[in-house]
Amino acid sequence: MKRRTLVLGGVAIVASSVAAVAIWPRRHVTIAARTFDWKGTDFVSGGTKSVILEKLPEPLFRTSPNCVVTVAQTLGPCHVNNVPARQDVSEGKAGLPLRLAVRIVHAADCRPVENADIEIWHTDHRGIYSGREAAEMCTFGDAEAVSGLAFRGRQLTDAKGQASFLTAYPGWYKGRTPHVHCRILVEGKELLVSQIYFDDVLSDIIYGEHPDYLGRPARDTRNDEDGLIPQDAADHMFDFEKLDSGVLSATITIGLSA
Repeated sequence: MKRRTLVLGGVAIVASSVAAVAIWPRRHVTIAARTFDWKGTDFVSGGTKSVILEKLPEPLFRTSPNCVVTVAQTLGPCHVNNVPARQDVSEGKAGLPLRLAVRIVHAADCRPVENADIEIWHTDHRGIYSGREAAEMCTFGDAEAVSGLAFRGRQLTDAKGQASFLTAYPGWYKGRTPHVHCRILVEGKELLVSQIYFDDVLSDIIYGEHPDYLGRPARDTRNDEDGLIPQDAADHMFDFEKLDSGVLSATITIGLSA
C-alpha cells in the first residue's frame, strides 16, 4: 500500500492511499509554520494540458477535519456571473498544474454536504483575473484575459461533499497575498463567500524557482501584510501534497453554519 504525505501546519501527515488593488496595514496573522522539502523545479510546467484529472490519486484530506464554520469574506470586484460548470478551469493557460480539492461539511457535526454548488476564481500566473464583466483593475485591460474565463469554474459536490478542480498556482498582484475565491450555494441559496490562502513558504518556492513564474518582480504582500486574510487563518489555508506526476495537490475542508 503506497504511503503519501500531506503537509499541513508544520507537520507531515503520512496517510495510506485507499484583482482588487489596495495597500493594507501589517498585522499579526496566526498561521503555523510549515516546511516543504520541495523545489519549484520539482513540478511540471506549462499548465494542465498534459494532466488527466481522473488519473491523479484521490485527494487526501485531514483525518480529523477542521469542522468549524469557515469565515465569510468579501466577494471582491473580480467576480463575474454565469461561469461554466467544469473541472479544468485553466483554458490552457501556463502555470504549475494544481489539483484543487474542496470538501464541504456541516460545521456542527462534519456531515458532508452533497450537491453544494461551489464556484472558484483566481488569477493567472501573472496575477491577472479573466472576464469581460470583471473590473478593469482586475484584468488590467489585458485583451486575452478580458476575452476568456480562465481560472473560473463551478461544480456540484458528490456524496462525500467533495469537488476537484484542475487549475494552476495563482500569481500575486499588488496589495494582496495569493488566494482563491469561493462561493457556495445550496439549493439555490448562497451560504458562503470566502477566500482560501497559500503558505508563504510555498509561494516563495514557486515564485522564485518555477519557470512559469520567473521574470516578475518580488511580490509586495505576504500573509501577515494582507488586510483581508483572517487573523486566525489556520482554517483558511490549503494543505498540500506533491504528487509523483509533478502536480501539486491542495485540499481544504469548508464548514457551513447552515
